[in-house]
Amino acid sequence: MSNREIYDQIFKETFNLSDRDLNEMLEYQSVKEWDSVGHMSLVSALEEAFDIMLEMDDIVDFGTYHTGIATMRKYGVDI
Repeated sequence: MSNREIYDQIFKETFNLSDRDLNEMLEYQSVKEWDSVGHMSLVSALEEAFDIMLEMDDIVDFGTYHTGIATMRKYGVDI
């Protein structure tokens, strides 16, 4: 599986999304499951999958599917 597929799968599993619901416009609190608890679940899953540790500022700034890709790249994960 590619890094992009892993990234997408984590979003789908964390927020119970279908392929159709997952898009680059997805943002924090745009779906019920992406609340503060869901956000930390997402971060934890991404950190585990890609063997990285996000800094607090990056966790706070990770507010959309799209900005998450830039954050992953910052940590050397090519999405």
